Amino acid sequence: MIRLVRRTAALCVLSAALAGCGGARPDTAGHAPPAQSATAAPGGTHRPGATGAPGTTTGPGATGAPGVTSGPGSTATPGSPATPGATAGSAPPTLAPDPGGLAHVFAHGPRNKGKIVALTFDADMTADEGGRAAAGEHFDNPALISALRALKVPATVFMTGRWAEQYPDQARSIGRDPLFEVANHSYSHYAFTGDCYGLPTLSGDRVRADVERATTAFRTAGVAHPVPYFRFPGGCYDDLARRAVGGLGLTAIQWDVISGDAFATDADAVVRQVLDGVRPGSVVVMHCTRSAAPTTERVVRAVVPELRAQGYRFLKVSEMIAAARGGS
Repeated sequence: MIRLVRRTAALCVLSAALAGCGGARPDTAGHAPPAQSATAAPGGTHRPGATGAPGTTTGPGATGAPGVTSGPGSTATPGSPATPGATAGSAPPTLAPDPGGLAHVFAHGPRNKGKIVALTFDADMTADEGGRAAAGEHFDNPALISALRALKVPATVFMTGRWAEQYPDQARSIGRDPLFEVANHSYSHYAFTGDCYGLPTLSGDRVRADVERATTAFRTAGVAHPVPYFRFPGGCYDDLARRAVGGLGLTAIQWDVISGDAFATDADAVVRQVLDGVRPGSVVVMHCTRSAAPTTERVVRAVVPELRAQGYRFLKVSEMIAAARGGS
């Protein structure tokens, strides 16, 4: 019962987590249900929730919930030029768009390729939070990045363009470190659909420009080669959003383990939630934002040695996609 209560408390901050650390607060955003992949909301909009969102397909060599690796027609295509975050001498792999040009949605890797797991971190800052940063609120988390380096844990950082503008030195340092790869989390961190955990909403005709603006912000900060992956703000998407992202040659990345770190104060509860949720091939979503996810560094320092003791190996998302395609 104690574990259930604590886990429920951690999950109750999910809506704030998906709304973006530093964005909607727990008292202003509705609570989302426990999620392992995605759910179809009225009108064809998909929010993290139950299961069965179109576009999250189970591919060969993978079992379990929808949202795995590659479905019919989702063969790999070249990504951006080879980068420190990619396999040496190769471009990061992507998955071909689904029918209609919709970006393929990748939520976890293969379940049968051994104990592999990808830790991902959303570096969230919305376009209207500059005043809060100027007043002293910290949307970065250098101690977390230092912990990942000390533990030698590869990771994928999904960064908003506004975060890169606010912290260009950190963005450049992360982007140039071969331990990490930087992926696109939009410029503004505004939702690409309606009804997305209280986030402001972009109109459909502005989605593509917002994603491209983030790429420009990365390059201005010195992140020369972000990997060709995209995470929807709030994890919410519809076919219009998927088509815009697919048209840019990006693979959409979701998750199958929600850490519950956003606005959490009980690091132990978050640790338990991650350890309880991880399976071979899992993609874990966490946050790289001090003010809104203050326990994440402690969580990582506890989770990493425990998962290693269980035999898990840490991969970046590019490596997880490669494993799903049949690599090691």
